Order: sequence, then C-alpha cells, then structure tokens
Amino acid sequence: MQDNYYELTVTLDDQFVDTIADFIANIYDEGLELGKGEIIVRSESDLTFVKDALVSLAQELNGSIEMTYVLEEKENVDWIKTYQDSIQPIEAGKFYIFPSWYEAKEDFINIKIDPALAFGSGHHATTFSCLEAISHYVDSGKSVVDVGCGSGILGLACKKLGANVELCDTDPLSVESCKENFELNEENYDKLWEGSIDKAENTYDVVIANIIADVLRFIAKDLKSACKEEGLLILSGILDKKEDLVVESFKELTLVKRTLKDEWVTLVYKKEING
Repeated sequence: MQDNYYELTVTLDDQFVDTIADFIANIYDEGLELGKGEIIVRSESDLTFVKDALVSLAQELNGSIEMTYVLEEKENVDWIKTYQDSIQPIEAGKFYIFPSWYEAKEDFINIKIDPALAFGSGHHATTFSCLEAISHYVDSGKSVVDVGCGSGILGLACKKLGANVELCDTDPLSVESCKENFELNEENYDKLWEGSIDKAENTYDVVIANIIADVLRFIAKDLKSACKEEGLLILSGILDKKEDLVVESFKELTLVKRTLKDEWVTLVYKKEING
C-alpha cells in the first residue's frame, strides 16, 4: 500500500449527485462515495483527470450543473475499510439490504449488495420508497419490469417475492452491475437488456421506473403502454419541485399512493381510466 492517496471531493446540488456519479463511473469506477450534495472519489493514483473531465462536462452543459472541486493528497489509511464501514445495512419494507461484510438478518427478505457506488444500495430516498412500495404491491406470479434498473436492487426485491422479472437500462455499466448482483444473490432474471422500455416485447402487471422526473415525462407513453390494464406503475426519482411535470404526464391514470421522503416523491398509479 502506498504512503499517500488522492481524494477528490465534488460539491453540487443533491438532485444531480446520481447523474454525475454515473458520469464519473464511466471513467473511474472504484472508491466512489455519495453523500447529500457531495461525491467523494479516492484513488492511489492522481485524480486530476477526473476533475478535468468534470470541468469539461460543466462547460458543455453551459453551467446548468454547478460543481466545486477539492483535490487533496492524504495519508493512506485503509480508506477502503473506512468506506465499507460507512455503508450500513438498511431495513426497507420487507427487505434487509446489506453488503457482504455483514450477516443476513432473520425475519426479513435479505438482499446482498456490494456497492461500488452508494446509489442503488437502498440508501437513497427514492430506492427506499420503491422497496416499500414493492413490499406492498408485488407478489408471487406477477410480471414486473424495472426500467433504469441500475444495480438491479428493485428487480431483485421483486424476484425475491416470486415475481417474473425483466430489467433494462440504457447504461451498459448498469446492465453489468445488475447481472453481478443477481449472481451475488443466486437469483435469475427472466430478461435483461441494454436500452429503454420502448424495446420491451411484453406488457406487465407492475412497471417500475426509478429515474428522474424529466425522463419519466419523456418516456411516459412507453411506460403506460408497457403496463397491463389494471396494472400498476411505481414511479420514483421525482424531486418534489418537479412532481407536477410527472403528474401531468400520467393524469389519465388513478393515483393510488404518494410518498414523500427527503424531498423525493414516489408515485404509484393504477392503469384505469378515471370515470
């Protein structure tokens, strides 16, 4: 182990943390830690190239995402262990989400996730609320599609409940992460593809999309088409100030449940025509 390591701290609006973390993961996918309005990148190699890539990205976005950067060289304590210690198991609905360095828990449905990134491990408010919704609305024999599956945690939760599960994501890294996590949990998905819901060949009892409000609005027609009559849509990743955009896009459906957690909204709709 080297005497020193590098730590890059990126500060930004919390609503963009997952998006920018995803961007970083495409060029450097080890030692990322996510916090509220903060991303920390650690490496034994100089991280200037990551900082430069973020500066270029911010310029291309014409300042729509503001970021500040602090790059430091620090004494090399065992930061991997420090990072692991920072990731605590959580209980969400029927599920216990835990990294492999913890033990499974009785009286819960156990899902093992080893996060290279903290998102998709149940800790974000949107993932937590989706797990609670899945606990209530998904059961054995139902057909489910997880759109924008990320780590695959939501699809895994549905599979653990006995559902038939298909998943998709436009990011090839997420598709690989999803495969790895299903293998880690000794579960099999029914179908997984790179792309979005427009490539689906089936319709489903439950359509899950934990993305962001703007994307939900953009693919609303495809999400609704993929849902069976009398089926459910679980929509999340919605910052409360953008909720109206999503509500407008799904207004012909029946709102079954709304959950607000840490400024993030999860909406459950039933596909029936309001009379």
